[in-house]
This record gives sequence, C-alpha cells and structure tokens, in this order.
Amino acid sequence: MSLLRAVRLNVKTHVLCRNIIARFASSHTDGETRITRILQEKFPHASSLKVVDISGGCGAMYEIHIESDEFRGKRTVQQHQLVNQALKDEIKAMHGLRIFTDVPGK
Repeated sequence: MSLLRAVRLNVKTHVLCRNIIARFASSHTDGETRITRILQEKFPHASSLKVVDISGGCGAMYEIHIESDEFRGKRTVQQHQLVNQALKDEIKAMHGLRIFTDVPGK
C-alpha cells in the first residue's frame, strides 16, 4: 500500500469514527427519549436523570440513574418499585433493566 493511499484511508477512517462518536454523543434513541419523558413526568423534581440503552440501540435493555427527593426515607427496593411502576408498560417489551436510585445530597 502506498503511503498516500494509507494516509487517505486513515483520514477517511478518522472522519467516519468522529462522525459516529458525535452522533452517539449528541443523540438519544427513541426508547431513551420515551423512558426519560415518562420518568420526568413521574418524578418532576428529580435532580438527576440519565437513561441509557445498553443493548446497542435495539431497546432490549436499559440502565437508569435517577436521583430524587421522593426516594428519601425509602429503602432501595421501594425506590426501585417506584421506578418499575412508572415504567410498567415499557418493561413488558424489555429484556432487562438496571436501576440506580439515590437521594440528593446523600
């Protein structure tokens, strides 16, 4: 392979990778957006909320990190039950769900 061809290939690969990374960093899947909206409605005072499709974008498995004052005084299992209840219809179509809850300022 000539040096010029190698440089062109490297530049194309770099640009492609940069575009893919930018797309994933700046956009959310439809499932992430839908679940985020549902949780924002259920926990309007949440100080932190992050929903990530950890199934590669197919919507089979999600990871949720949510921090809300509504969890104060509740055990972890009770906090997770609140999240599960809010997402009961969406959970039916999922393969798995990882939930991380916390109380602000803890």
